Amino acid sequence: MTVLTSLPAVVGLDAPVPVRDGFTGYANFDYAASAPCLQAVADAVAQALPYYSSVHRGAGYASQVTTRAYEDARETVREFLGGPQSVIFTRNTTDAFNLLARAVPQGTSVVVFTSEHHATQLPWRRAVRLPIPASPAEALTAAENALRACPEGPRLLVVTAASNVTGELWPIRELADVAHRCGARIAIDAAQLAPHRPFDAAPYDYVALSGHKLYAPFGAGVLAGRADWLRAADPYLRGGGATRSVTAEGAVAWAADPEQRHEAGTPNVLGAIAIAAACRALTDWHGIVAEEERLLARLRDGLAALPGVRELSLWGPGHPRVGIVSFTVDGHSARSVAEYLSDVHGIGVRDGKFCAHPLVATLTSSPETTALRASLGLGTTDEHVDRLLTALSTLPA
Repeated sequence: MTVLTSLPAVVGLDAPVPVRDGFTGYANFDYAASAPCLQAVADAVAQALPYYSSVHRGAGYASQVTTRAYEDARETVREFLGGPQSVIFTRNTTDAFNLLARAVPQGTSVVVFTSEHHATQLPWRRAVRLPIPASPAEALTAAENALRACPEGPRLLVVTAASNVTGELWPIRELADVAHRCGARIAIDAAQLAPHRPFDAAPYDYVALSGHKLYAPFGAGVLAGRADWLRAADPYLRGGGATRSVTAEGAVAWAADPEQRHEAGTPNVLGAIAIAAACRALTDWHGIVAEEERLLARLRDGLAALPGVRELSLWGPGHPRVGIVSFTVDGHSARSVAEYLSDVHGIGVRDGKFCAHPLVATLTSSPETTALRASLGLGTTDEHVDRLLTALSTLPA
């Protein structure tokens, strides 16, 4: 088994799981759904627990310690993302985009591709949905044409950085240039990119990500970006912490700071601490990317050699991607293959449509067909990849 000790360690590597003939070490290929916890993240949460308390306005020592840890976490995430104006802690990427959808000005036209995850497709009141582009160049042209055709008023382009179905990288920097040239803003779904590549949010107006995909599975996410729309919007949640004052008659003055305004109630302090710990741990990007690309090539080459296995792709096998591969197996349902891999070989993959129904329907040429997704990251080994390939080669007829 290959283990690169120089890279951040994960909790539960090769944890024993039951199979038909006993137990085996778990081969986790479900990182795109939720990545395992980094050991550094688990350690940071454990260190915070003895003084855990509610944040803000507390005079007690534990409250002061926890408040400092929470706000330090915000600054760590801000630095990790390249210094956006606002860093608001949410539950996950879906929550972040729903918050942004509530904050966009009245009458904002939103442009989104139908290849997006449902989290970025569905929250908008008023959206122009573009067909799945046949190439990155077509994506740029379609986005520009759609933005220029929008009525007068605020406009927002929403796009993923890396597909959660195919792992393919979208031309987000070029799309940002298109949006800004058209007088629009751009919001990036970085949930699948941030765990795999260094990411600078500076060229983008808004960025969302999830802790549970960033090796910090403690129920927190992030919406980061420009402050003006967030400052002007009604609070995402109405309650304690979001206010400056409330009268007996119910008159409310909301907090001006977007981070306070949209974080009503007691926040997920441990989730924020966990995300910050992951941000601090993910520093050796050269090593992380090199090892992921090596393992991904091993997996994709092996899949290509298996009869009846077809990899799904937007823009062809040579397009750059992160460690995500979706595929179908002729003569087998995705669910039956996933169950076989788990029950017989101790391998965890995802089967279904991956909350991206239009994209999977297009790539499989069928609205009913589901697919398999194998996704990898820190903690994945050569043995895991080879076990998956061997298992697929021995599928029962």
